[in-house]
Amino acid sequence: MIREIKAKSLLRKHKKIDSWFVARYGMNLYRGCLHNCAYCDGRAEGYYVEGEFGKDIDVKINAPELLQKELDPKRKRIPFKKGFIMIGGGVGDSYNVLDKKYELSRKILNIVSDYDFPVHVLTKSTLVKRDIDILHAINQKSKAIISFSFSGVDDNICKIFEPGVPPATERLETISFFKKEGFPVGVFMMPVIPFITDLPDQMENSIRKFKEAGVDFIIFGGMTLKEGRQQDYFYKVLKENYPDLLHQYEMIYKGDKWGGASHQYYESINKLFLELACKYQISKRIPAKLYNQVIDQNDVVAVILDQMDYILKQKGQKSPYGYAAYSVSQLKEPITEHLNKLQNLSGVGPVTEKIILEILETGTSGCYEKLLIT
Repeated sequence: MIREIKAKSLLRKHKKIDSWFVARYGMNLYRGCLHNCAYCDGRAEGYYVEGEFGKDIDVKINAPELLQKELDPKRKRIPFKKGFIMIGGGVGDSYNVLDKKYELSRKILNIVSDYDFPVHVLTKSTLVKRDIDILHAINQKSKAIISFSFSGVDDNICKIFEPGVPPATERLETISFFKKEGFPVGVFMMPVIPFITDLPDQMENSIRKFKEAGVDFIIFGGMTLKEGRQQDYFYKVLKENYPDLLHQYEMIYKGDKWGGASHQYYESINKLFLELACKYQISKRIPAKLYNQVIDQNDVVAVILDQMDYILKQKGQKSPYGYAAYSVSQLKEPITEHLNKLQNLSGVGPVTEKIILEILETGTSGCYEKLLIT
């Protein structure tokens, strides 16, 4: 059932910049999703999506009106800080098939363009090509990053687990299309499906094809499976298509509060991904060259330190950079006012101070650049 609703608000403002997406703001234009991916954690009870997730969809028909009001600086004592707006939510792809009718994504992009905000689009849909004219305008004025979500590139597997999504081969072609049009493009290889798309040959085939398509980065993650609606639905699909794998799933998913698999499982797939990303020389995070002239210096420093922290922990190493990233993200004044007292910030020691100073001077860090591809 498709329900047209009027939302009370639209834009989500993050407490600190999100280093995964390099975004300060996000939104959901739809609740529920006709892509109906078997593994989607938007199906879990904690997201409060009413009805049957892949069939009962709420359409926020007043989304453009809300965004117009929320971005208008005349309506605010303190205007929104300029930063990437994320188009693509956790409980519905903004370019799901309903957007052919409602064109909410297109209307939203027009408003974003009017206010000169940069945008990061994340989708599984090739429908995003429809809006290339507006995306070009945004990319020329501020910046537009176009990212696609994949669990793998095998079309037959995609039909099973992503029944409402365009085939992987079409998404790969769309990546190449946007790259040739001059856009930065990336892949969120999340989630890989345990024992199906995370196998070494599947992973390497995926990453090789992403490289051939021209991606600027690949962000990788394993699958979460929360008990309740999400797990029940996924196991139903699994039993119908891969019944012999059920026991292996029960061995790695043991009732974690957040739906996480075992540490050993995540460690093994992260190790494989890191090896393949290094082999194909693909950045494991959104590289600084795509945002360091777009967001302010505090956010650039916070993002780079946070990304360094994540990559080191992904490798199983300890890192001080996460604490420093948070401290910088909470500053009310420009970090340049702290140049002679950086080590007074929580988490900032001599090494981190040196990295921060390098970022402020060059927009990046040699240590960070090395971590991205090695």
